[in-house]
Amino acid sequence: MKAVVQRVTRASVTVGGEQISAIGRGICVLLGISLEDTQKELEHMVRKILNLRVFEDESGKHWSKSVMDKQYEILCVSQFTLQCVLKGNKPDFHLAMPTEQAEGFYNSFLEQLRKTYSPELIKDGKFGAYMQVHIQNDGPVTIELESPAPGTATSDPKQLSKLEKQQQRKEKTRAKGPSESSKERNTPRKEDRSASSGAEGDVSSEREP
Repeated sequence: MKAVVQRVTRASVTVGGEQISAIGRGICVLLGISLEDTQKELEHMVRKILNLRVFEDESGKHWSKSVMDKQYEILCVSQFTLQCVLKGNKPDFHLAMPTEQAEGFYNSFLEQLRKTYSPELIKDGKFGAYMQVHIQNDGPVTIELESPAPGTATSDPKQLSKLEKQQQRKEKTRAKGPSESSKERNTPRKEDRSASSGAEGDVSSEREP
């Protein structure tokens, strides 16, 4: 799932010459749904959008507050063209979720946004319609977001830290094994008289793993 988030002073959607949706200060989200997206990617994107710090705080410090912190509005517009890949100079959209599936998925996305935030502050366009989207970008500030591809490692810093520690322990274990074996091979062995007669078997073979 991909999203282009723009900080705006105002934004609106017009269909057939009629304005169907509008917001004041807040963010405009253009959302591209992938063929492989699931509920997991949906929840990830909702969380990122709502917590993205693109606004200043009361003291004027930039990049300090999210749209939720400021209680600003959100205008969402479904845009399958974000899933474009180029074949030469021609756009190809085979990675985008088919329309019949994407509409339900997009509605679930909106529902999750409203459930997590304030329903009255979430506006959207008209799915599948030919729209004119009017965006007055503030800054300009435009942020691209992309959910982790299904099956890839998590991007959460805490989880990455755990994975890194696990990997370090594995590397230490691997490094420790050969060094001990090397020490053992280099340690002079006392002669075992019984070994020469074969009574206790081959000592060297017993020491091998």
